[in-house]
Amino acid sequence: MTTTDHAHDSGAHSDPTLYRTPADAVAAPPEELAYVVGFDPTAQRADALFTVGTDPESPLYGRVISHVELPDLGNELHHFGWNACSSALAHAGHHHAARRYLIVPGLRSSRLHVLDTGPDPARPRLVKVIEPDELAAKAGYSRPHTLHCGPDGMFLSCLGGADGADGPGGVALLDHESFEVLRAWESDRGPQWFAYDLWWHLRQNIAVTSEWGTPSMIEDGLVPELLLDRRYGHALHFWELDSGRHLQRVDLGDENQMVLELRPAHDPEATWGFTNTVANVEDLSASVWLWNREDEDFVVRKVITIPAEPARTEDLPPALQPFGAVPPLIADIDLSVDDQWLYVSAWGTGDLFQYDVSDPSRPRQTASVRLGGVVGRQPHPAEPDTPLTGGAQMVELSRDGRRVYLTNSLYSAWDAQFYPAGIDPWMVKLDADTSHGGLSVDSRFFPHGPDFLGLRVHQTRLQGGDASSDSYCYRR
Repeated sequence: MTTTDHAHDSGAHSDPTLYRTPADAVAAPPEELAYVVGFDPTAQRADALFTVGTDPESPLYGRVISHVELPDLGNELHHFGWNACSSALAHAGHHHAARRYLIVPGLRSSRLHVLDTGPDPARPRLVKVIEPDELAAKAGYSRPHTLHCGPDGMFLSCLGGADGADGPGGVALLDHESFEVLRAWESDRGPQWFAYDLWWHLRQNIAVTSEWGTPSMIEDGLVPELLLDRRYGHALHFWELDSGRHLQRVDLGDENQMVLELRPAHDPEATWGFTNTVANVEDLSASVWLWNREDEDFVVRKVITIPAEPARTEDLPPALQPFGAVPPLIADIDLSVDDQWLYVSAWGTGDLFQYDVSDPSRPRQTASVRLGGVVGRQPHPAEPDTPLTGGAQMVELSRDGRRVYLTNSLYSAWDAQFYPAGIDPWMVKLDADTSHGGLSVDSRFFPHGPDFLGLRVHQTRLQGGDASSDSYCYRR
C-alpha cells in the first residue's frame, strides 16, 4: 500500500480532479455545482439528489438546478461519496479511474443508488440500484452509512450485520467501476463491534474507524437509557488498511458517548487527525479529539470542549426538559485541505465554529456563526424575520477552504426528538477568511423549503471534490 513520490509521476491522469497533492487540489478551479441528498422522514415520498449552482457569476447561483428522484421509498439518504478520488493515484493500474459516479446509500433501506454525473454534471441520472440482499450476501452487512473512495475500491462503512442484524457493523468493499459488492474488508476485527466512519493514512497503510451504535440503538432515535448507561460507542480503532487487520483500540472514556466523524490530516506524511464525541453523560458537553501516532501506537487526546447551554425548561423539547440545558451535540467536523482550519458544527445550539489548527494539539477558536438551534432558531440574513428550524449540521468545505456549506437535518429519528415542531430544509454558504480567520453568511445563497420539494437535506458533495472526499498520495 505504501506509495513513493515516483510511483505515478510518469504521466498525467485522464481526470484532472484526481489531484496528486493537497496543494494541487487547493489550486484547482472552484466548484460550480454542489450535490445534496434529500429524504422524506415519513417514507411516503421518494428521496432525491439535488444539484445546486455554486458559481457566483451564474444566474443559477444558490438555486436548485435539477433533482433526481429515486424509484423506491424509505431509503433515508444520508452520507454518500464518489466512485473514485485522488487516492486512486496510489496505483498506476487505476490510471483511467474517474470521479464520475455518486454512490448514494439508503441508511434505512440498505439500498445503494448509483448516479452518473456525466455527460451533464448539472443533471445526474440514476444508472444502477444495488439491493440490500447483495450487500448482505457478499459482505455480511446492512445499514450503509459512509462511503469513501480508496486506492483499491470503495469502502462502505455499515452500522448493521446482514439483513439488519444488530452487529457487528463494519466495512464492505465495492468495485470502483462495476460497483459490485466484493466482500467484507476486515480480516481480523479484534474487539470492534460498533461502526460509523472510516478513514485512513494512505502512506502509512493505516485505517481508522469510529463508533455510533447498532441498528436497534439508533433507528428510533437517541435512547436515554442507553446514553446514561454509557452503552453507545466510545472508542477509535486502528487497522492495517491493506489487510483489514485490527491493530489497536483506544477508548475515549465511556462518559464520552458516540465517537463519530473522522478527519485525518490531508498531508500524506502526517499521522494525526480529528474526531468528535456527541455527548458527555456527566455534563452534556461535546468534544473534539486529536489522534496521533507515537512510536508504534496511537494516542488520542481531547483538544476542544464545548459546554451545554442552560435554558428555560419551557423552551426545551421534551427530550431535554429534564436537563434544563441545550447540549451542543457536535454532529460533524471538517478539516481544510491545507490542514490549517477545523470546522465544528453544534447541531443542538446551531453554532458553526472555526478553529485555527496550525498546531493541531492546540486549536484556537477564530470565529463562530449561529444558524437555527433548539432554542435560538437564529434566522438567515436573507430572511431575518423567519426563525430557522434545525441547526448547523453537515459541513462541507471547498478545496481552497474559502467556502463552507451547511445543511440542517441530522437523522429523522433525532430530528423528531430535538426539533419536534419539524425541520424545514435549508442549505447555506459561509465565506471563510483563510488568512486570519473569520466567517460570514452569504446572503445570496439560501435554497430552502420548497426549493428542496420539502425533503430534508443532509450531506453535500462538491463538484471536483471537497475537503472530506479525498486523500492524497504525494506531499509535493
